[in-house]
Amino acid sequence: MALEEAEQYQLFETSLYKCRVFVTDFTDPIYFVVWFYNQRAGAENLIKEANNDAGLTAHPSGRFDVNSNHFQLAILAYNLNCWLMLFNREPQADATALQHTTLATARLRFLFVAAKIWRHAGRTGVSYSDHYEEKGVSERLMTRLRKIAPGAQSYASVMLPALR
Repeated sequence: MALEEAEQYQLFETSLYKCRVFVTDFTDPIYFVVWFYNQRAGAENLIKEANNDAGLTAHPSGRFDVNSNHFQLAILAYNLNCWLMLFNREPQADATALQHTTLATARLRFLFVAAKIWRHAGRTGVSYSDHYEEKGVSERLMTRLRKIAPGAQSYASVMLPALR
């Protein structure tokens, strides 16, 4: 006997509204409480990602100084990935509208790639498989990374518009 799937009812028939319940002791205005919990939910997802994908929960030692160094390196790796994904955006893209790319997705797209590293006549290069779907995106990213050079007071922009 197959179980029937229960139908999910909506409180409102329109997509203009979201129905959520907050149990809180805040006495602030409703708009602030909604904003606060929206920010918190996003942060909790980022913490979960750092724990699961960046190895933040692994404690390699019983010594505080070793675990502290591991924590700092995990956070650095996470932040470098975020900057790398931002650096890899389309030039005309609005940075505030970009979707977050998780570490796991970035790792699958850019690190676990069948490629051949070669060296010939004093040059080193990477040849990707013809079946690598992200080949153009990866080459664009590497070209941008190679263009980074110090400017007068800071690093010169390698793509326009530059993020400020």
